[in-house]
Amino acid sequence: MNGRSQLGEFLRTRRSQLRPDDVGTPTYGEHRRVPGLRREELALLAGVSPSYYARLEQGHSLNASPEVLDAIAQALRLNESERLHLHDLSRSAKSRGRGRRPAPERITEATSQLLDALVDVPAIVIGRRSDVLAWNRLGHALFAGHLDPGAPDLTARRPNMARLVFLDAHTRGLYVHWPAKARAVVGNLRLVAGQYPEDSALHALVGELSAKSEDFAAMWADHRVKACDVADYEMRHPLVGTLTVTQQTLCHGTGPSIVVATTEAGTPSRTALALLAQATAPATLSRPKARVSTS
Repeated sequence: MNGRSQLGEFLRTRRSQLRPDDVGTPTYGEHRRVPGLRREELALLAGVSPSYYARLEQGHSLNASPEVLDAIAQALRLNESERLHLHDLSRSAKSRGRGRRPAPERITEATSQLLDALVDVPAIVIGRRSDVLAWNRLGHALFAGHLDPGAPDLTARRPNMARLVFLDAHTRGLYVHWPAKARAVVGNLRLVAGQYPEDSALHALVGELSAKSEDFAAMWADHRVKACDVADYEMRHPLVGTLTVTQQTLCHGTGPSIVVATTEAGTPSRTALALLAQATAPATLSRPKARVSTS
């Protein structure tokens, strides 16, 4: 998963997904072996020569200017997240660094305090590779109540949300419309792969999921990306039944993200979340503290 191959695969895949009718390119009734745009058609839309664009797809031209990349992004009808991803891929294609395993991610004391304060809101802290670094009591109960509450404490035992979504039957069953959640997970990993092309741990995770899940492999090959966002998910929880939550990912630059789940006031979903809080409340009256990794 080097930078050059990622850039070329992204351009080829997105070009193949763009039909002539989408961009007003006439076909004059001709039969095409593949439905996507041809290289020369995409190059014409972007205002670059076909030979230059071909070299870019093949990884032989690494000096594309930001203006050229923006023109290609516009020709491919990329959204803002996808445009930035294209720039990340171009930068990583120029890098000759070797893959390395970064230091373990940790949460700050301030984040720990925030988790403690969010008593009535499910919250989990996610690292860039989707490792669960910490969760509050309600976050654990909603997203992974079948796992040990202390699982995030040690690096070797940390749950990984991408693994859970694709390989864990309990987590998969939580989401009524599982494909929407799965695509969001893959789309975020695609963004991270563009930003951290030398992250060997990320490469290993992608390889593992591709080998163990046909769904993941197909979605990964689609090259769709998705930034931290807000999304509504209908969940089917084994303790309180069906509820609809709004999952918001609060990003903090290059550090871990906090995912919170909220419900609309006055709805059955709000009632279900309150019941979950009651069902999983500790026996004592003391407020439970968020678990923080000490590894």
